[in-house]
Amino acid sequence: QVQLVESGGGLVQPGGSLRLSCAASGSIFSIVSMDWYRQAPGKEREFVASISKYSNTNYADSVKGRFTISRDNAKNTGWLHMNGLKPEDTGVYYCKVTESNYMASWGKGTLVTVSS
Repeated sequence: QVQLVESGGGLVQPGGSLRLSCAASGSIFSIVSMDWYRQAPGKEREFVASISKYSNTNYADSVKGRFTISRDNAKNTGWLHMNGLKPEDTGVYYCKVTESNYMASWGKGTLVTVSS
C-alpha cells in the first residue's frame, strides 16, 4: 500500500504562485505515473496534470502555460508548480500515483485558495 502526503497549499492572491509537493512512501512498486487532480467547491474532481516515469507531461487546457509538473523518481516525490494563479484555481488538490502493477493510490489533498 502506498501512502501519499500532499503539502504546500494555502491562501494566495490572484497572480501569485504556489508549489505543491507529493511524497510517496510505503510498499512501492515502480511508479509509472504521478498525477494531480483538483476539486473545487460544489464541482467534480478534475484532471490537472500528469507526468510519466520518463517525464512525459500532460496538462489540462485550463492550466497550460501556468502550471508545471515535475518528479524525482529516486525520491518518489513530485511537485506541481503553479504560477499566475486565478480564483478559479481554488480547490483541494490531490496527488494520484499509478504503479507498474496498475494499483492507483490517492492522497488526502491540500487546499489551495486564490483570493484577494
